Amino acid sequence: MNNRRAVFLDHASLDLGDLDLAPLRQAFGELHLHPQTAAEDVPGRLHGAQVAISNKVRIDAAAMAANPELKLILVAATGTNNIDLEAARAQGIAVCNCQAYGTPSVAQHTLMLLLALATSLPDYQTAVRAGRWQQASQFCLLDFPIMELEGKTLGLLGHGELGGAVARLAEAFGMRVLLGQLPGRPARADRLPLAELLPQVDALTLHCPLNEQTRDMIGAAELALMKPGALLVNTARGGLVNEEALAAALRNGHLGGAATDVLTQEPPQNGNPLLAADIPRLIVTPHSAWGSREARQRIVGQLAENARCFFDGTPRRVVG
Repeated sequence: MNNRRAVFLDHASLDLGDLDLAPLRQAFGELHLHPQTAAEDVPGRLHGAQVAISNKVRIDAAAMAANPELKLILVAATGTNNIDLEAARAQGIAVCNCQAYGTPSVAQHTLMLLLALATSLPDYQTAVRAGRWQQASQFCLLDFPIMELEGKTLGLLGHGELGGAVARLAEAFGMRVLLGQLPGRPARADRLPLAELLPQVDALTLHCPLNEQTRDMIGAAELALMKPGALLVNTARGGLVNEEALAAALRNGHLGGAATDVLTQEPPQNGNPLLAADIPRLIVTPHSAWGSREARQRIVGQLAENARCFFDGTPRRVVG
């Protein structure tokens, strides 16, 4: 009989009331759902649980030590920076994450942002709402630049599953795709160093992890290497692009536009250089690229699968 007790510490960060949680419920004898959990409440809420589930709530060494029955931590995301992996290893607690669940969602969001920049979509929407089309002297309003993606060059930094999906979509629009060499990675013949890649691209998209090698990977010097009028899209991690340098490159007109789904601090409760009202040709979305219902339902399925496989003795997606 399955009498395993699981506690989901922040299920509202995943389920908006539109998901089927049956696979997760079937994986455990008891499943306790908490919409959110404050840091001080984590040890108490995990009392008696064999399985902890967390999207972004931190589970530290103290919370693990206070709950000796804990055997498994399921992360409802790919990143595990909210879990003390060293403490988990020391205490014999397995950590499993979710992987590749959001590829279609993030890839289409990336192309949506690229298309919105290329067609000046936000500017045209604002102009229509302000009555400028209604006051035009001819049938159309062409006040803002429109770029065709056909024949343009896209630079990709990060060519894993997600980068590959973006490359295929870009190629469907007739773009030429070049791959860049990530800092800290071994050199490869099919990857161009940034100094060679950036001057060639009409648009650059980022699909790589944030680490000490990639932090501020795109700063003032790198932005200056890009073509005048080039576009930049970041749906990876805040911190890959230096935000003050990006704001400056947009204000001085060097870049044709930029879009980001991520910021260095999320939510940006203490402000952010990219939230200033005077930055032109900038689109900011609230880390929503991953959040399609389909992607979130895949997370539910992977959480349940990770739990079943772990207790069956064939663990999957183990990261710690």
